[in-house]
Amino acid sequence: MAKIQNDTRARMNLVADPYIRERLQDLTNLAYQLIDFLSDDPTATSDGKEAPDKIVLIARNMGPAELLEYDRERLCGLVLEEGSETAHATIVARALNIPLVGQVEGILNRAEPGDIIAVDAENGEVFLRPDSSFQQSFRGSIALMESRRAAYADTRHLPAVTANGQRIHLNLNAGLLLDLAHLEESGADGVGLYRTELPFMMQPRYPNFETQFDLYTDILEQAAGRPVVFRTLDIGGDKLLSTMPAIIEEENPALGWRALRIGLDMPHMLHDQLRALISAAQGRPLSIMFPMVTEVCEFDAARTVLDDVVAEIRAGGGAVPESLRVGAMLEVPALLFQLKPLLERVDFLSVGSNDLAQFIFASDRGSPRMNGRYDVLAPYFLKILRDIVQQSAAADVPVHLCGEMAGNTLEAMALIGLGFRSLSMRPGSVGPVRTMIRSLDTAALQKALVPALERSDHSLRSVLTEFAESTGVEISLRSVSRQYA
Repeated sequence: MAKIQNDTRARMNLVADPYIRERLQDLTNLAYQLIDFLSDDPTATSDGKEAPDKIVLIARNMGPAELLEYDRERLCGLVLEEGSETAHATIVARALNIPLVGQVEGILNRAEPGDIIAVDAENGEVFLRPDSSFQQSFRGSIALMESRRAAYADTRHLPAVTANGQRIHLNLNAGLLLDLAHLEESGADGVGLYRTELPFMMQPRYPNFETQFDLYTDILEQAAGRPVVFRTLDIGGDKLLSTMPAIIEEENPALGWRALRIGLDMPHMLHDQLRALISAAQGRPLSIMFPMVTEVCEFDAARTVLDDVVAEIRAGGGAVPESLRVGAMLEVPALLFQLKPLLERVDFLSVGSNDLAQFIFASDRGSPRMNGRYDVLAPYFLKILRDIVQQSAAADVPVHLCGEMAGNTLEAMALIGLGFRSLSMRPGSVGPVRTMIRSLDTAALQKALVPALERSDHSLRSVLTEFAESTGVEISLRSVSRQYA
């Protein structure tokens, strides 16, 4: 099988048609799956050798469901020929503390099974077959980063309060039970976004009510009184369920049948998930938010399903939450023009900056050619975010942001300058962002930022960096790690 794979790969590399050549990785993935299935040793590589304890996975691209199939104890790095900062596989990899570098053109043709490879996700670099001196230096860099991570952990009990006394709430983005362990070690206030779809993607069949009830009960118990915001199923796009193959057939799934649209079209799914969440709360406070809300009437329809579930449980003598907060995710630009009526209905608002930026910029978040073309620190995008904060404050509705912006110290600083006081991020970002906050004077930041919002620059990144450097704000590179295998 391995010989057939290698021969086919050699022939397809000679084909001029780019479409046919792109199918090479599809064939390679299939070949590896067949080899694993036919091999007596599940740890064997395609050349029959036993795989090492630690591996770096190389692929053309990968969805979050595929990534979750790999042994997380052995997978210490992921290198993709495509991929982007806000692709869902990237987000999941970071949640699992797996260093990932995307857009490494030609890596599939250059790397061979068994090669030594060093992955520097902080700087977006991959080193193939490094010499012994480089390996020693790289291990030293890993040790230094571990030391830095330990230093951040030592600050977990310090409050996230700015130098001029502004309290900022730092929450985690989570999607797996083991993510809850990061609450204590990071010192986060709670979970600002629990992605309920990730456990669904790991199941061979659709989870029934009992399975969901047990899961949500475990989450709330492990949170130990800290608030958890549950997002209802956000499937579709590149987050696919094996039980729903019809989604795959869409030509533009990011703008298609996904998230709340599926929930409203398949109300029994939404009903069962809401019933499991309400039942699992068992008298505790509960927060639920609906993703991909495009029209206020969609939120109203989802809220009606929720109210019906609560009424059913009450009628059956079951316990309902001590308090129930219901929110919406603001990801679709159309909702920006419906904020007033929406804010009259929601208990809180959550800005999903990844999708909102994708739609504002008309830039596919999974496209390697679009990655980095536009900047979330563009003044017009920041003005949109500031307007959301101001309208929410006027309506006395809490607003927080959950997206990759929140986890990068420079972007988080900008968000605080715009008025956000609650941010949700990956666990590894809490320490660096907390350190930045404690060195920041928000009054001075707003004095520098607000006038700059009227500029027509491509980005205010240089303006914000200059402010941080001149005022002693501790900004850092992305809080991701290096790995070597």
